[in-house]
Amino acid sequence: MKRNVVIVGLGLIGGSLAKAFRKYTDCSVAGIDRDESARVAALASGAVGKIGTEEDLKKADILFLCLYPKADVDFVRKHLASIRPGCLVTDTCGVKSRLCPRLAGLAKERGFSFVSGHPMAGKEKNGFAQSDADLFRGASYILVPCGAPKQAVEALKGLAPKLGFARTVETTPEEHDRMIAFTSQVPHVLACSYVMSPRCPGHKGFSAGSYRDVSRVANINETMWAELFLENREALVEELDTLTGHIAEIRNAVAAGDGAALRALLRRGRLVKEGLGE
Repeated sequence: MKRNVVIVGLGLIGGSLAKAFRKYTDCSVAGIDRDESARVAALASGAVGKIGTEEDLKKADILFLCLYPKADVDFVRKHLASIRPGCLVTDTCGVKSRLCPRLAGLAKERGFSFVSGHPMAGKEKNGFAQSDADLFRGASYILVPCGAPKQAVEALKGLAPKLGFARTVETTPEEHDRMIAFTSQVPHVLACSYVMSPRCPGHKGFSAGSYRDVSRVANINETMWAELFLENREALVEELDTLTGHIAEIRNAVAAGDGAALRALLRRGRLVKEGLGE
């Protein structure tokens, strides 16, 4: 049976989902975005078959929310009467602990199923122009069931390979946010902090792979990431305290000229990385 998919937010992730659905499935795809240029580009490229309306929301089998966390909740509240009982609603946000209870509560009120999701894929630049049908090729797809029926979770698990995902990982909101603080948010903090050095503007001619690796994600959407950081502030602060503690240990060994302590600290890092086999 051909499913009706509505995607709200046609930026990098939403646009890539639209293109993947159109390229690799027979689903009917409608897109919603407040930005006219994104709507026009999505239609012109064939990523969406139409611009979504309230009637499309009423007929949606799957609703993807690809906005910022608070905007996702606001959209569902505003259009709650148009989301039919039985619809599978999911999001793509990078934080879950505050988002999940809000949307799970609305799901219970209206009778739809809400399974939170997080595609582990992206680029340094955002917007529909950066979207790619193969963005999710080989990536992980994190699912947070949020009390949804098992068949709703299984439906997204079954859909994931068709969109290019290599694996699905099922977890809780709390564990998701703790891990994402470490794997995603701290690197962005580190990159931004790093390039704020007064040495950074003069790096050309003195930099190579190390500079590129550390600074890459400093090309940041500050509005989105500030919201993500604040939504996950407890887990992020805990990880930043751990990081700055380790930096302080290395800094103090360098300042003291303590070669033995410094070698021991660097060895600890090397052994951790080697032990992961990566």
